[in-house]
Amino acid sequence: MYPRIEIDLYKLKHNASLLSKKCSEHNIEAAVVTKVYCAFPEIVDYLKDSGVKYIADSRIKNLKKLDNINLEKILIRIPMLTEIEDVVKYSDISLNSELEVIQKIDETCERLNKKHKIALMVDLGDLREGYFKEEELFEVVDEILKLKNIEFIGVGTNLTCYGAVIPSKENLGKLCELGEKIEEKFDIRLSFISGGNSSSLHLLDKNDMPKRVTNLRLGEAIALGRETAYSQDIKGAYQDAFKLVCEIVELKEKPSIPIGEIGVDAFGNKPYYEDKGIRKRAILGIGKQDTNVDGMSTVDSKQEILGASSDHLIVDVTDSEKEYKVGDTIEFNLEYGALMAATTSNYVNKVFKKRVEEKV
Repeated sequence: MYPRIEIDLYKLKHNASLLSKKCSEHNIEAAVVTKVYCAFPEIVDYLKDSGVKYIADSRIKNLKKLDNINLEKILIRIPMLTEIEDVVKYSDISLNSELEVIQKIDETCERLNKKHKIALMVDLGDLREGYFKEEELFEVVDEILKLKNIEFIGVGTNLTCYGAVIPSKENLGKLCELGEKIEEKFDIRLSFISGGNSSSLHLLDKNDMPKRVTNLRLGEAIALGRETAYSQDIKGAYQDAFKLVCEIVELKEKPSIPIGEIGVDAFGNKPYYEDKGIRKRAILGIGKQDTNVDGMSTVDSKQEILGASSDHLIVDVTDSEKEYKVGDTIEFNLEYGALMAATTSNYVNKVFKKRVEEKV
């Protein structure tokens, strides 16, 4: 059935193993972030033996599906007060930035007779989650250490996701310095200093990663084989572990410019069209309700995506060497946002492929 995402489990495991080894060489433990593919158990079960230390996700519903996976699980989105019981039940570690939430976690742990590990997030300038003022961070640490059911394991940060601030030796060095100040002030040892996500990987190649960083949370790097600071492909990794395959529902030659007065499309945008004459246009059974069309590209470089409505995608196949017919399929590579939307959609089928081969 189409549309469908074909997921090459071998390529994903190869990427996870490659990056886990790369991190290990710098004394860093990798967490595989599974949110981009909704933590499908078929994928996570295949990745669990790739050398990663943690499974990480932003949705507790996703971690709940992985209760039988014997790896520590990190909730990477700040917990909501309304989900604390599930946070305690289905995650081992959570990243936090509000004392009220942490106290609620402690109370819930007391009731459920459980322990829970937390790391405090620090805002290094990206202006998303985390403590911005050093004194406030220290005050919260002091309160946390009074709680009976919470194990305070360290600090973490998030960069590039909101403010697009690139991780550097300097800003991650500040994170490590804050961790060391906490250790000295409270006479404790932190085991977990999380230096961000896939955008921090470039520091390993330059040997600029501060030595006290112990953890990286890797999502796009594993899923798409790309670091996210400069959007560079990772040497030796696969960039095509996910492939979107869509069926042609109409194939006709038509003008390249609509006929009549141009208003706005179904999404309130006024489109622009270039006159290329009569072109062969394939309409595919997928649209903006199913994925982020702007994050798609055709595997065949001689094809061109013209646009999409909520239900249909239009592709110019005039210059393609293949002679298409209705019912044939066209393949697409996906950027991170398009992959996340497509895997989340109930209208896109998921096909998991296993094979044995060596990376060339």
